[in-house]
Amino acid sequence: MTQPSDKALVPFVSVDNMMRLIHHVGIEDMMRDLADYIEADFKRWELFDKTPRVASHSDVGVIELMPTSDGEAYGFKYVNGHPKNTSEGLQTVTAFGLLADVYTGYPVLLTEMTILTALRTAATSAMVAKHLAPKGADTMAMIGNGAQSEFQTLAMKAIIGLKAVRLYDKDPAATEKCAQNLAGLGIDVTICKTPEEAIEGAQILTTCTADKQYATILTDNMVGSGVHINAIGGDCPGKTELAPGILNRSDVFVEYPPQTRVEGEIQQMPEDFAVTELWEVISGHKPGRTGDRQITLFDSVGFAIEDFSALRYIRDRIKDTDYFIDLDMLADPDDPRDLFGMVQRAKA
Repeated sequence: MTQPSDKALVPFVSVDNMMRLIHHVGIEDMMRDLADYIEADFKRWELFDKTPRVASHSDVGVIELMPTSDGEAYGFKYVNGHPKNTSEGLQTVTAFGLLADVYTGYPVLLTEMTILTALRTAATSAMVAKHLAPKGADTMAMIGNGAQSEFQTLAMKAIIGLKAVRLYDKDPAATEKCAQNLAGLGIDVTICKTPEEAIEGAQILTTCTADKQYATILTDNMVGSGVHINAIGGDCPGKTELAPGILNRSDVFVEYPPQTRVEGEIQQMPEDFAVTELWEVISGHKPGRTGDRQITLFDSVGFAIEDFSALRYIRDRIKDTDYFIDLDMLADPDDPRDLFGMVQRAKA
């Protein structure tokens, strides 16, 4: 059997190798690294191709492609969102991603992104909180204690120095799971019986629920002045978590307005509802938090550039390691014009 040439091989990071890499680097260090890569790409935002993700909706979920390019590399992520999956013993979100060289069009990385998406989502939240949360914020309410909750908490610890988290979920088993997973990781964990209790004393409020429907996880009277809100559960049309009154009292920051106005909390608001793009804050073009009583709100839906940053990081981090395998993924005939001949010769 003919061995594939180097040109045929694409590095592939499996779930097992992603987990090995996380333990090698350390989960908090990895999220700090990811935040640095994401912040660097936000600072060169204008270089990127930008388009709302391509979504295929069904009654039970959504399947999406998220592409972008900085002119030198091209990346995309395949991702689904199926809230009903947990009742069937399946993940709500699964994902994989690819990075390619723009000059040749050849892929240079294929990787699992179910775990990597959780890491990059949390790293993005904490990177944004670094710019928008009140100074000295050290306590977070984590409302929704599913697959993302521990990552969100540890990213805040690693990047802004979070000391305490107050957990609430309508499913007590989810809260117990989250509390057990965070035990011994340097965070003071409090289990709360209501969202109102979770918010007490918290300067950062994070909502991360999965139901694909309009919901009011936070009502207007629950949110006082001077807090930062990470609304990360809403990520498709018809799915929200916050009462409109909260949006009217907040300064709202978004990744990419054409996508967020369709998928985010601001889908509830008029088309001309004022928002600030995060890249402008991170680049120093516009202010973020300007006062102690200000409510800042990160209307997070996830954007392809954040995945591109994560793919760049993995590509760089696995060099000269054994945290990947080579896949025979690209046909490489001796004569580029003789693909048929290559197939025929394989018969022998």
